[in-house]
Amino acid sequence: MATTVEFLRDYGVDIRTNGQRRWPDEVKARIVAESLKPGATVNGVAARYGLRANHLSEWRSRARDGRLVLPAVEDDDFCFASIVVADDGGDAPVPVASAHLAKSDVAPSGPIEICIGQVTIRLDGATGAARVGEIVRAIGARP
Repeated sequence: MATTVEFLRDYGVDIRTNGQRRWPDEVKARIVAESLKPGATVNGVAARYGLRANHLSEWRSRARDGRLVLPAVEDDDFCFASIVVADDGGDAPVPVASAHLAKSDVAPSGPIEICIGQVTIRLDGATGAARVGEIVRAIGARP
Protein backbone atom coordinates (compact mmCIF):
# COMPACT_ATOMS: atom_id res chain seq x y z
CA MET A 1 0.00 0.00 0.00
CA ALA A 2 1.33 3.44 -0.94
CA THR A 3 2.18 6.03 1.68
CA THR A 4 0.44 9.40 1.61
CA VAL A 5 3.56 11.02 0.13
CA GLU A 6 3.77 8.43 -2.68
CA PHE A 7 0.04 8.76 -3.31
CA LEU A 8 0.25 12.55 -3.58
CA ARG A 9 3.34 12.46 -5.78
CA ASP A 10 1.49 10.12 -8.16
CA TYR A 11 -1.12 12.90 -8.49
CA GLY A 12 1.59 15.42 -9.37
CA VAL A 13 1.86 17.17 -6.00
CA ASP A 14 5.31 18.64 -5.41
CA ILE A 15 6.36 17.85 -1.83
CA ARG A 16 9.36 19.81 -0.59
CA THR A 17 11.84 18.62 2.01
CA ASN A 18 10.34 20.96 4.63
CA GLY A 19 6.92 19.35 4.10
CA GLN A 20 5.33 22.13 2.07
CA ARG A 21 3.21 20.97 -0.83
CA ARG A 22 2.50 22.55 -4.21
CA TRP A 23 -0.82 21.40 -5.60
CA PRO A 24 -1.32 21.69 -9.38
CA ASP A 25 -4.57 23.43 -10.34
CA GLU A 26 -5.84 20.24 -12.01
CA VAL A 27 -5.45 18.32 -8.75
CA LYS A 28 -7.09 21.11 -6.75
CA ALA A 29 -10.00 21.12 -9.19
CA ARG A 30 -10.49 17.34 -8.89
CA ILE A 31 -10.41 17.53 -5.08
CA VAL A 32 -12.90 20.42 -5.07
CA ALA A 33 -15.19 18.52 -7.45
CA GLU A 34 -15.02 15.51 -5.13
CA SER A 35 -15.97 17.70 -2.16
CA LEU A 36 -19.07 18.92 -4.03
CA LYS A 37 -20.52 15.44 -4.55
CA PRO A 38 -23.65 14.58 -2.56
CA GLY A 39 -22.76 13.22 0.87
CA ALA A 40 -19.15 14.44 0.78
CA THR A 41 -17.85 16.75 3.50
CA VAL A 42 -15.00 19.22 3.34
CA ASN A 43 -13.39 17.65 6.41
CA GLY A 44 -13.67 14.12 5.02
CA VAL A 45 -12.24 14.96 1.60
CA ALA A 46 -9.47 17.09 3.13
CA ALA A 47 -8.48 14.26 5.47
CA ARG A 48 -8.37 11.80 2.56
CA TYR A 49 -5.76 13.96 0.80
CA GLY A 50 -3.86 14.96 3.93
CA LEU A 51 -4.62 18.67 3.72
CA ARG A 52 -6.29 21.15 6.02
CA ALA A 53 -10.00 21.72 5.62
CA ASN A 54 -9.46 25.49 5.41
CA HIS A 55 -7.24 24.98 2.34
CA LEU A 56 -9.98 23.00 0.63
CA SER A 57 -12.55 25.65 1.60
CA GLU A 58 -10.32 28.32 0.06
CA TRP A 59 -10.03 26.28 -3.17
CA ARG A 60 -13.83 25.94 -3.22
CA SER A 61 -14.09 29.74 -2.95
CA ARG A 62 -11.71 30.09 -5.89
CA ALA A 63 -13.90 27.73 -7.92
CA ARG A 64 -17.02 29.74 -7.02
CA ASP A 65 -15.26 32.94 -8.10
CA GLY A 66 -14.21 31.37 -11.42
CA ARG A 67 -10.50 31.34 -10.55
CA LEU A 68 -10.35 27.54 -10.52
CA VAL A 69 -12.03 25.60 -13.34
CA LEU A 70 -13.55 22.32 -12.22
CA PRO A 71 -13.47 19.25 -14.44
CA ALA A 72 -16.62 18.64 -16.44
CA VAL A 73 -19.00 15.99 -15.22
CA GLU A 74 -19.03 13.15 -17.72
CA ASP A 75 -22.45 11.81 -18.61
CA ASP A 76 -22.59 8.79 -20.90
CA ASP A 77 -26.25 9.04 -21.89
CA PHE A 78 -28.78 11.73 -22.50
CA CYS A 79 -32.11 11.02 -20.89
CA PHE A 80 -35.27 12.73 -22.09
CA ALA A 81 -38.65 12.58 -20.46
CA SER A 82 -41.45 11.38 -22.69
CA ILE A 83 -43.98 13.94 -23.87
CA VAL A 84 -47.42 13.34 -25.27
CA VAL A 85 -49.24 16.03 -27.27
CA ALA A 86 -52.92 15.42 -27.89
CA ASP A 87 -55.83 17.55 -29.10
CA ASP A 88 -58.48 15.03 -28.12
CA GLY A 89 -58.84 15.99 -24.46
CA GLY A 90 -55.91 14.02 -23.11
CA ASP A 91 -57.01 10.44 -23.87
CA ALA A 92 -53.70 9.57 -25.58
CA PRO A 93 -51.72 6.69 -24.04
CA VAL A 94 -48.79 7.72 -21.86
CA PRO A 95 -45.53 5.82 -22.35
CA VAL A 96 -44.18 4.19 -19.20
CA ALA A 97 -40.45 4.72 -19.75
CA SER A 98 -38.39 7.63 -20.95
CA ALA A 99 -36.25 7.30 -24.05
CA HIS A 100 -32.45 7.05 -23.75
CA LEU A 101 -30.30 8.41 -26.53
CA ALA A 102 -26.58 7.86 -26.84
CA LYS A 103 -24.43 10.90 -27.57
CA SER A 104 -23.86 9.60 -31.09
CA ASP A 105 -27.65 9.60 -31.71
CA VAL A 106 -27.99 13.33 -31.07
CA ALA A 107 -27.46 15.57 -34.09
CA PRO A 108 -25.38 18.72 -33.60
CA SER A 109 -27.43 21.87 -33.26
CA GLY A 110 -26.81 25.37 -34.58
CA PRO A 111 -24.14 27.66 -33.18
CA ILE A 112 -24.06 28.29 -29.44
CA GLU A 113 -23.70 31.82 -28.07
CA ILE A 114 -22.80 32.61 -24.47
CA CYS A 115 -23.38 36.31 -23.71
CA ILE A 116 -22.09 37.89 -20.52
CA GLY A 117 -22.15 41.68 -20.42
CA GLN A 118 -20.23 43.04 -23.42
CA VAL A 119 -18.61 39.65 -24.15
CA THR A 120 -20.10 37.07 -26.52
CA ILE A 121 -18.52 33.66 -26.96
CA ARG A 122 -19.58 31.78 -30.09
CA LEU A 123 -19.12 28.03 -30.27
CA ASP A 124 -19.75 25.49 -33.00
CA GLY A 125 -22.98 23.53 -32.53
CA ALA A 126 -20.94 20.34 -32.29
CA THR A 127 -19.21 21.56 -29.12
CA GLY A 128 -19.82 19.01 -26.39
CA ALA A 129 -21.96 19.79 -23.38
CA ALA A 130 -19.01 19.12 -21.08
CA ARG A 131 -16.91 21.79 -22.78
CA VAL A 132 -19.78 24.30 -22.76
CA GLY A 133 -20.20 23.59 -19.05
CA GLU A 134 -16.50 24.21 -18.39
CA ILE A 135 -16.66 27.56 -20.18
CA VAL A 136 -19.82 28.67 -18.38
CA ARG A 137 -18.40 27.69 -14.98
CA ALA A 138 -15.14 29.49 -15.73
CA ILE A 139 -16.78 32.78 -16.67
CA GLY A 140 -20.14 32.51 -14.93
CA ALA A 141 -19.07 33.95 -11.56
CA ARG A 142 -17.22 36.95 -12.99
CA PRO A 143 -18.87 40.38 -13.03
